[in-house]
Amino acid sequence: MALSEIGIIERLDQEDKEKVSYFIRLLLNKSKYQQLKKEVTTRREEIKSGETISHEDLWKQMNV
Repeated sequence: MALSEIGIIERLDQEDKEKVSYFIRLLLNKSKYQQLKKEVTTRREEIKSGETISHEDLWKQMNV
C-alpha cells in the first residue's frame, strides 16, 4: 500500500476504518494468502519466544 493510501486510511473516522479493516481481513482469508498468513503467524510466535537470529550470527553460519 502506498504511503498516500495509508495516510488516507489514518484520516478516516473509526466506522470507516473498521470497514476497511473488515475488507482487508476478507482478502487475507482467501486461499492465495493463506501461506503468507501462516508464515507471518509462525514468525510472530518465533519472535515472541526469542527465536531470532542476529545479523552477525547469520554471517557466521554462512562462513562469509
